[in-house]
Amino acid sequence: MLQKINRRTLIQSGTAVGLAAAWPFSVRAGIDDIPRSDYGSATTADEVVAGLDLSGQTVLITGCNSGLGYESMRVMAARGAHVIGTARTLEKAEKACASVAGKTTPIVCELTDFDNVVACSKQVLALDLPIDVLLLNAGIMALPKLEQVNGLEKQFVVNYLGHYLLTRRLLSQVEAASAGRIVNLSSIAYRNAPKEGIQFDNLSGEVGYNAFRNYGQSKLATALFSRELARRYADSNLTSNSLHPGMVATNLGRYITGKMRDPDAPLRKGFKTADQGAATQVYVAVDPRLAGVSGYYFEDCNPVMPDSPLMEDDAMALKLWDASEELTAAYL
Repeated sequence: MLQKINRRTLIQSGTAVGLAAAWPFSVRAGIDDIPRSDYGSATTADEVVAGLDLSGQTVLITGCNSGLGYESMRVMAARGAHVIGTARTLEKAEKACASVAGKTTPIVCELTDFDNVVACSKQVLALDLPIDVLLLNAGIMALPKLEQVNGLEKQFVVNYLGHYLLTRRLLSQVEAASAGRIVNLSSIAYRNAPKEGIQFDNLSGEVGYNAFRNYGQSKLATALFSRELARRYADSNLTSNSLHPGMVATNLGRYITGKMRDPDAPLRKGFKTADQGAATQVYVAVDPRLAGVSGYYFEDCNPVMPDSPLMEDDAMALKLWDASEELTAAYL
């Protein structure tokens, strides 16, 4: 069982690039000090890792079997990283891992099944390897009708709570790395979250379910989780950041269109290919310039200011952590 983390009400250590800062931490105050890249919306994940040697690094990616997760695994394994690729079934994980060059280890992680998340974490812990990058990539979007997992709205569970549990169980391995990075796949959809933020009294989704509002809530939760991790580990080598990958042409949108995406179909205006969409998460995961950078939100391979105060609501982030801990207590 993972030991409960002690709460810190005031932290006087550096959160990003050696800056001394006490919480509440203001992204607005520190963003100008974060290194910027020349990358943009058209940058691909291959370009981000070009010239990097990731040998000796261990990367765990959830949802490795398609879309952004697959592209992230492909490029990082090609540069020498050992990628632990998880998917909902062993068949999917094995097929994806076998199709890329480099060292990979397939493991099942069904985020709606907390017993399975525990089993996944035990397999990872048994490898006895420090985790240099924990890339929380898997997700679902805009379920047309309310679906629940153990009484909780499914998008909240898959996109956030299952990842919370997996992270808590693997924190010791991330801490064991010389500079472990946790990368949280949020989304600009945080703008669609309920106006009050996380609806703690309606995590079931039964009151006024809306596909995009509930998706937005799950992505706000992911960003707040990332921020709370950055706060709790501000005096360590562990960092945590969140990001928006862009509007990407993957099968994530199948619940909107009602069908799987045709890979030969032309891109809609403003959309990215999967390898372009994976660029930002790969950049946050491995770019040397981001050593020590924690608590930020990225788009197009650069830190940006979220345009909602909810994204910097530390009281809500702490409340979310406590609620999540209570919901997953039997599995920690």
